[in-house]
Amino acid sequence: MSRTRLEELAIRSLGVIDDAVLELAPGFTAITGETGAGKTMVVQALSLLRGARADAGLIRAGDDRAAVQGVWMLDDATDRELVDDAGGVVEDGELLVARSVSREGRSRAQIGGANVPAASLQSLADSLVAVHGQSDQQRLRGAQAQLSALDRAAGEALETLLVDYRGHLHAWRDAERELTTITTERDARRREADELRTELEALEAIDPQPGEDAELDALAHRLEHVESLRAIVAEAHTAITGEDGIDATTLVGTARRLVERGERDDAALATALSLLADAEAAVQEAAAELTRYADTLEAPERPIDEIQERRAVLAPVVRRYDSIEAALEHGRLGALRLVELDADDERTLELEQRIAAERDAADALATRITEVRTASAADLEERVQHELRALAMPDARLRIAVTPGDEHHEHGRDDVAILLAPHPGAEPRPVAKAASGGELSRVMLALEVALAADDVPTFVFDEVDAGVGGASAIEIGRRLAALAQHAQVIVVTHLAQVAAFADRHITVVKATDGSVTASSVQTVRDDARVEELARMLAGTASDTALAHAAELLADAHATPQPRR
Repeated sequence: MSRTRLEELAIRSLGVIDDAVLELAPGFTAITGETGAGKTMVVQALSLLRGARADAGLIRAGDDRAAVQGVWMLDDATDRELVDDAGGVVEDGELLVARSVSREGRSRAQIGGANVPAASLQSLADSLVAVHGQSDQQRLRGAQAQLSALDRAAGEALETLLVDYRGHLHAWRDAERELTTITTERDARRREADELRTELEALEAIDPQPGEDAELDALAHRLEHVESLRAIVAEAHTAITGEDGIDATTLVGTARRLVERGERDDAALATALSLLADAEAAVQEAAAELTRYADTLEAPERPIDEIQERRAVLAPVVRRYDSIEAALEHGRLGALRLVELDADDERTLELEQRIAAERDAADALATRITEVRTASAADLEERVQHELRALAMPDARLRIAVTPGDEHHEHGRDDVAILLAPHPGAEPRPVAKAASGGELSRVMLALEVALAADDVPTFVFDEVDAGVGGASAIEIGRRLAALAQHAQVIVVTHLAQVAAFADRHITVVKATDGSVTASSVQTVRDDARVEELARMLAGTASDTALAHAAELLADAHATPQPRR
């Protein structure tokens, strides 16, 4: 048996449990107690450690916070990697996992001392412990749960096929949706294409250029003020090169020559001389530039009438699109959209071909999935049949029917139904109709053992024996004991016939002071265990009940347990 196991479970302020520590056996631990004593709080505590939603309503009355803590012995490299990934530490082979919930609903979780989101607990806990209760029996009645059970048995081979199948199925559906859009909106798309084509043709005819409107505005403004510009330029030109000799050119030239003479006697004037020389050249260049500018006023590059006409053509474009740049971007995007719309016929053909190809691929994979499920169903049937024989249902026949349909779903085309013939001569019927409550409990137990005995080191069963009594209960206890030979088994039970097979027996004892109910946890041994079994059998510790309990306990531990 793997050394990976849950060694200890500590519970504080959860439900009616004030403060309790459960020391669990490596094999089979039974947890018993009166109704309402809080046995299911053990399962609830484990659910919290497995990342279940934290419910503030579970906090014990009068307390502000509930907390649970589990100590696992780890003997698996994969589990250690999960702890490392969470930032936790395994010390001396022990892993501590903790969870708390406040009255305000805030939850905290830790793995190996590292704070983690509660969701992080699930991936680790799924490899450490499997919890099964009465709700699982109810789920087993549903078609989806039965399909999931079979798919678990098929394992990675089926999962790989399903991933590939879903890829083709999604591609097929996406192509169908696009084709539907094209065909149902064909008229609208054609109208859109015609409108786009008209817009693009109008833009192409106008042929606006980036910044053209601003450039034309500037040209128009210049030509509207040509007379004042001509006068200003002429006056400026005269100031530089005036005919009376008092002008900028003459003055700067005179100053340069004077400083040039002085510089011969004092080199300190060199800088001033250089600046005057530059100024003289600049004044001369400015005069030349004014002359060139005056020539453009006499012969403008575009007549004012032509400019105003072009501005009138561009004005509607600017009004519609806010700017020429926006109009050009609209044209670019519109051209791309028009290419798409004009290619509808070609795209339709392409999509039809893709749909056919993806559908054929999905069909082929769905057929292969059916084959794998059918083979797995036969193997699972045999394994469950073996378990049912060990659970006092030797004549029951279980069949897993895999029926391919016409519709494709995420899981393939198959409908899966677990059928049961509980006794010879009965026709297999859906397990939900054919099995009694006790039989359904045993079928569920047989399925879970057959499916997961090698997957997880710890099984927790919450009253899996509900609706069972007598010899059937003894067989369930015997089967759980056999399972405990190679896995840790923790069972919350109300049946003495089941609890008698346990390696360790823990009771949850309820007490009340009249206003507050509290429960404590005790490990019972020897005479105390016989008394607890007697209470479970008869409700009292009479001599007859004690004798019956002692006999039940002796028989349970004297009978060799079957091995799988």
